[in-house]
Amino acid sequence: MRTKRIFHDPIHKEIVFDSRKPEELMIMELIDTIAFQRLRRIKQLGAASLLFHGAESSRFTHSIGVFCIARKIYERLIESKSSFCENKFVLFGAALLHDLGHGPLSHTSEAIFDHNHEEWSQNLVKNYSPINSILKKYDNELPRQIGELFASKQLFSKPLKTLISSEIDCDRLDYLLRDSYNTGTKYGLVDLERIISALTFSPDGNIGIKPKGVIAIEHFLVLRNLMYRTIYNHRINEISTWILEKIIFTIKKHFEKKIWLDKSLYKWIFSPTKVDFEDFIRNDDVTFYYHLIRWKDESFEPLSTLCKMFIDRDLLKASDISFLSKIDRLKILAFARKSCETNNYDSEIFCGIKERSFKGFESNNALKIWDGTYQSLLENNSALIKTLMKSEESSFIIYPSELKNEIKNQISLMRNNSLTS
Repeated sequence: MRTKRIFHDPIHKEIVFDSRKPEELMIMELIDTIAFQRLRRIKQLGAASLLFHGAESSRFTHSIGVFCIARKIYERLIESKSSFCENKFVLFGAALLHDLGHGPLSHTSEAIFDHNHEEWSQNLVKNYSPINSILKKYDNELPRQIGELFASKQLFSKPLKTLISSEIDCDRLDYLLRDSYNTGTKYGLVDLERIISALTFSPDGNIGIKPKGVIAIEHFLVLRNLMYRTIYNHRINEISTWILEKIIFTIKKHFEKKIWLDKSLYKWIFSPTKVDFEDFIRNDDVTFYYHLIRWKDESFEPLSTLCKMFIDRDLLKASDISFLSKIDRLKILAFARKSCETNNYDSEIFCGIKERSFKGFESNNALKIWDGTYQSLLENNSALIKTLMKSEESSFIIYPSELKNEIKNQISLMRNNSLTS
């Protein structure tokens, strides 16, 4: 029997699993389940590949990476506190399975379906037999313990919660490195080894950071800020999500018209509370894209046009109107809708305002500085981190590309009027 398995990862290089270690044998068995293999067919960055052509990485790749970071952190922490070894199976299992519940195109599913990936991850770990039975082989309490870590308000173990679900956790450490690499946005690499080497336990029992790691944490949070502003909240992502939302809206509104739809996706759209494990696993990027291609060629208007826009990347346009007053934003929306109707576009479908927010770093007291004598909040020791806690709001008007010039001219006119008044 082969005792080792190696994944060659672009970020972490060789990730080696050794079946002679029970906790790693468990991970190998979990990786081989149908539910985890499905993550190969879920894009990590959803529709971002329409903008960054290298953003084709999967949730499978990311999840392996999160486990790799969790294992490195575990090996560091047991040097500080040997009793932490009792958390090994929970930490490794949660790190690997944290994204198990993602729908098609990852976070885009949260917007277009009534879907919560954290609830589904918890549901799969606790109740899906192929996953549940593997975990119970190693500890009967593992499904419950791992599932509770995925619940947003559960704090049964602060150190584990910090590592699995906080502002500076294994998940974020991997996806910021991985997404920066895959999108080609070289803002600087997170000093992962420095952060890990600076981890310790603080007097309150939670994980702390030694003063030597503060600059690496600052670097990490600057990268987070830049990634959200330039990739995760990019207007192309917002436009793509808008189009997909309108596709689902149109199907719901006009389902009496003839349309091909398999039974699993039908449940995802019309009765999400009835989606069972089989329905969940059947729906991935491949299945969803196949539907979009069928609808592009075989459905009614405006559904066919919306699907063509997404599949052929002939997208709607968006202009920033954040600088306008709320009244002027409504005026430009009315102008754009009138232009839509004049050009035979359904203004409810092809035009609208998209608000978005970028939440700054929220410490939630999860990770504190501990120098061996005093404990303090990260933001109290770094003016840069305090600055990065600021949130930002923005607003875009979305419209068909044919209307670009007249809407941009109108926005300029309104801006000039507001400056002179």
